[in-house]
Amino acid sequence: MKILYGVVGEGMGHATRSCVVLEHLLRLGHDLRVVVSGRAHGFLQERFFFDHPNIAIEEIHGLTLSYEGNAVDKSESFWDNLEKAPAGLLKNLSAYQKIAEDGFSPDLVISDFESWAYFYGLHHELPVISIDNMQVINRCQHDDDILAQWDYQIAKAAVKFKLPGAYHYLVTSFFFPPVRKERTTLVPPILRPEILAAKREPSDHVLVYQTSSANEKLLPTLKTLPYQFRVYGMGKEGIEGNITLCAFSETGFVDDLRTARGVVAGGGFSLMSEAVHLHVPMLSIPLKKQFEQELNARYLAKLGYGAWTENLDAEKIVAFLENTDSHAQALQSYPSHDNSMLLTCVEELVRDVDLDEPRPIRLESKAMGKFWGPPLPEEIL
Repeated sequence: MKILYGVVGEGMGHATRSCVVLEHLLRLGHDLRVVVSGRAHGFLQERFFFDHPNIAIEEIHGLTLSYEGNAVDKSESFWDNLEKAPAGLLKNLSAYQKIAEDGFSPDLVISDFESWAYFYGLHHELPVISIDNMQVINRCQHDDDILAQWDYQIAKAAVKFKLPGAYHYLVTSFFFPPVRKERTTLVPPILRPEILAAKREPSDHVLVYQTSSANEKLLPTLKTLPYQFRVYGMGKEGIEGNITLCAFSETGFVDDLRTARGVVAGGGFSLMSEAVHLHVPMLSIPLKKQFEQELNARYLAKLGYGAWTENLDAEKIVAFLENTDSHAQALQSYPSHDNSMLLTCVEELVRDVDLDEPRPIRLESKAMGKFWGPPLPEEIL
């Protein structure tokens, strides 16, 4: 089958997670054309360019977010995207013209929260499968203590507008609220092979992943505390007292993560789901005015897997680290999974599309949640 696969380029989490699905589809013998924006394009191009003849990566324009400190600057984001829209539109039309000229006529579209592939599918009346973590905002029920009402309504409307009417929605998550909409299936997070291979061996250090622009007072604050910190994301390396500043290394980062007493980081889904999978307690500082990150952080705390705060200071770090034992105990109840549940669901959906089946309300494959189903089916526990 020929599949057009869209990957949103804002942040690298979508690209790293998409690699798992793309590699599985290639193993099944499908022909793939990937459209992707931002830094994610270079990442996927390097990953697949030499080894896989049945895949091609096309760069397109995508929306971006602007930041001020640890908050999304919505006004700057709007005007910046508006300014870039005309050139971006021409770039995307050119990319899709190239796909057509190459004779690639897809049978199916898969979108990881990427709009242009979705619109291509809509225009050509192709089924679209959504695979992302964002749809949990719109397609699941959430308790009032989780929801910041006004921000939730805005985020829900934005997510609902992003990929409406898809053939099916595969929603990756480390929390599993009841599914409220049909054609929706909850599955565990997509995890890279390095995380699946990692073994938990708790040590005394604390892993910190923050940028200097997000928190200029971070290093002075950490120096006042009686703990050892390994800090990533500051753009420098060296040792400053109780702080080891680390240059990014995938191997080094995973090793520091699996052995950490706890993690202090933002509210991004990828790192949070990796920490939960490895049963590492986490203190989350979600981006302000970014409801998806706040939702992740609220569930992290609600389930006892960690804590969250809007503003990071020494007192909150100490309070978190004094409770890592209780968080670790709560994490023992988390059912860690590999990627097989998601990939089985993908196979079922691709098979349904190939057989020209109607959009399935519920999948037959095992899942962590389905429409009209309990949050955790008995066979999963």
